Amino acid sequence: MLASADPDLDDGPRTGKSATTRMCAVSREVRPIDELIRFVVAPTGEVVPDIKRKLPGRGLWLSASRRSVAEAVRRHQFSKGFKRDVRVAPTLPTDTETLLVRSVTEALAMAAKAGQVVCGFGKVEDALNRSETAALIHASDGAADGIRKLDAILRQRGEKRGESPVIAVVNVLTSEELDLALGRSNVIHAALLAGPASKTFLSRCQLLVRYRMADDDKTAEAARNSRA
Repeated sequence: MLASADPDLDDGPRTGKSATTRMCAVSREVRPIDELIRFVVAPTGEVVPDIKRKLPGRGLWLSASRRSVAEAVRRHQFSKGFKRDVRVAPTLPTDTETLLVRSVTEALAMAAKAGQVVCGFGKVEDALNRSETAALIHASDGAADGIRKLDAILRQRGEKRGESPVIAVVNVLTSEELDLALGRSNVIHAALLAGPASKTFLSRCQLLVRYRMADDDKTAEAARNSRA
């Protein structure tokens, strides 16, 4: 972690490029930056999430989970961390998730412009059979039958090779959000092809999943430990 006079804040996005870890202002745990979300104070005095880690000014970092953001709001952690009066919307946990979803849809749109996305059940099936897929995408509100069929094709491909499939299965976006990202209607299934844009999409998906599921993972881990 970069040395800083204030452990709660970084010195800005440009000076913090080489940092690979930061401290969560709530848990006080040092974690990889890919597991954290940066927050800054806008010129209006309002705390905003810096999802892409590019906004100017000093930044405060929180573990990427809804509960951590909600706890920071409840404990007035932003005023303490920034050492000044700031405005914090009570809806910040939800607003943060909305921005995470937007970043995922933007990344998918960029992948589509780069020719790294195919849509439709038949085209997705062909992509899976040709072994050129980096991720299988399902709408989170898609019909279970189609999802099962494509997942089965993915498993069969791995079985033929004698190995487990290494393709990610992504279901973090609704059909409406997929439509928006891809400029089409009624998108339920898509295949993400290998390429630089697909890596960005998958990275942002991982952050969104972590934000939604990190607390569930901790609950499950605690339950396992209690039974040990």
